[in-house]
Amino acid sequence: MGWIGWFAGTAATGAAVAAAGYVGLVTGAISPDLGLGRRSRPLGPHAVDIAAPREIVFDIIAQPYLGHAPRALADKIRVLDRGTDMVLAAHFTPVHRRLIAQTVETVRFTRPERVDFRLVRGPVPHVEEEFTLTELGSGTRLEYRGEMAADLWRVGQRWAGLVARRWEQAVAASFASIKAEAERLASKPPRRQPPPRAGDTGSPSVTT
Repeated sequence: MGWIGWFAGTAATGAAVAAAGYVGLVTGAISPDLGLGRRSRPLGPHAVDIAAPREIVFDIIAQPYLGHAPRALADKIRVLDRGTDMVLAAHFTPVHRRLIAQTVETVRFTRPERVDFRLVRGPVPHVEEEFTLTELGSGTRLEYRGEMAADLWRVGQRWAGLVARRWEQAVAASFASIKAEAERLASKPPRRQPPPRAGDTGSPSVTT
């Protein structure tokens, strides 16, 4: 029975190590970059047409990074360092129950047509993404595409497939939120100017 106990203990230890490794990868505590057997795969493309001007759509994307994050995004985005057109930001995505995936990325802004993301730390060694904004009549087409890569040949390829699925789901949810908010802002009537006060002609007086 001794060898059975040893085998069971070894299996339990292996399972615990595997579970700890999974949690470490997902939460960003472990950021693998072995450079061995690296394989890449595309992300996207994904596109959505938005009934709002491009400037409004761009401002909604940039606001959490270059301005103050709305309360709804306070637990999803944390800016670690900020420049004039680029930030270093941590992103948090719920994965399962209390498990939160964490990535750290640079985000570069080219107003008003492009936002670029590059992974610094996360569950895979390489991710590059881009949001492009194209004028579409009076509206905007928001498009997403990118590339993800992982090491260790087929093992990494399977892992990247799992990560990419969750990654693209997060992007689709983000696009839905951007579309809803942009169209809400675009549909708001312009603010009415207050009526002029008595004696106010609306033009500067001229003194002779």
